[in-house]
Amino acid sequence: MTRRVAIAGVALSDVGRVDDATPYALHAQASRRALADAGLRPGDIDGFCSAGMGVLQPLEVAEYMGLRPRWMDSTGVGGATWEVMSAHAVDAIAQGHADVVLLAYGSTARADIKRKLRGANLDWGSRGPQQFEVPFGHTLISKYAMAARRHMHEYGTTIEQMAEIAVSARANAALNPEAFYRDPITIEEVLSGPMIADPFTKLHCCIRSDGGAAVILVAEDRVRDLRRPPVWVLGTGEYGSHVTMNQWDDFTVSPAAVSGPLAFQRAGVRPEEIDVCELYDAFTYMLLVTLEDLGFCPKGEGGRFVEDGRLRLGGALPTNTDGGGLSASHPGMRGLFLIVEAVKQLRGECTGRQVDDAKLACVSGSGGWFCASGTMILGRD
Repeated sequence: MTRRVAIAGVALSDVGRVDDATPYALHAQASRRALADAGLRPGDIDGFCSAGMGVLQPLEVAEYMGLRPRWMDSTGVGGATWEVMSAHAVDAIAQGHADVVLLAYGSTARADIKRKLRGANLDWGSRGPQQFEVPFGHTLISKYAMAARRHMHEYGTTIEQMAEIAVSARANAALNPEAFYRDPITIEEVLSGPMIADPFTKLHCCIRSDGGAAVILVAEDRVRDLRRPPVWVLGTGEYGSHVTMNQWDDFTVSPAAVSGPLAFQRAGVRPEEIDVCELYDAFTYMLLVTLEDLGFCPKGEGGRFVEDGRLRLGGALPTNTDGGGLSASHPGMRGLFLIVEAVKQLRGECTGRQVDDAKLACVSGSGGWFCASGTMILGRD
């Protein structure tokens, strides 16, 4: 059995500042909305994917929502989790192990840090391989900063070029009523902000928000039951690179250099055919190197590629059309939000920020500190 797979429904929960909800409630709210979007019922779901909640992931969330899946996945590879999970779900549906798979996520990352809850400070401990780097004080942000400095040294990439990525994200966010920050910013404002980890000032780094998201994948024979036009999963790719920085072969190459070509090859699509991109942007450098590794420009030319508003709505390659993690939302792991925005763009539902006649979308999530990558090519036909 090799059935085609479509995305049937997508939705976000309440996002931004959500002080009166638990992560479980955000999972459920987004899932209910996605079911309504698809025109399906809870009883239709026979597969479930989630990560980051409870001791028995994803069973605790499934029980909370009254689900008893016959197929499940709780893969956890950071922000790339949802693209990797989607690939697994596509394979399962294609082979008949499930017909309708729900992917759900919810996080109160912003509210938790405001309440000073344990675990809200992104501390992953010092056991296993990480014990050899922790004594040197390498934080998640500093790992990205070191990689950015290497790219600047090797290819002449400038901090102004990376700042343009943040400015473009904010320009897109200005058109999204759900974005956390919508006021325009300039390159000068990005550069003059408080230093977080050289060369990153505050606006080079993602925001911290609350929110949840849900995506429903279905077999092709269920498409006739849907409320909305299907968005087809044309190709996927995944790749795991490293955990410790000393095992990363080249700071200027991300794991998207493997996951991206795999997804494009399997979809039978070329980067130049893509109409819209939704790419993980926890830091400006992450987006720059991902564009290179997906094949949108040659290695080392990412800085020049992002200039002149190319990533903005109306630009040559509209990217992170909702404002991305730099301006719209970043509730812990943002990968599922990328899929939601891509589907809405392909369905023509993004009033005020719609990419004209978008037919093909590239979605790519990054996990950890360029530790893992998952890429998806989505299409209307």
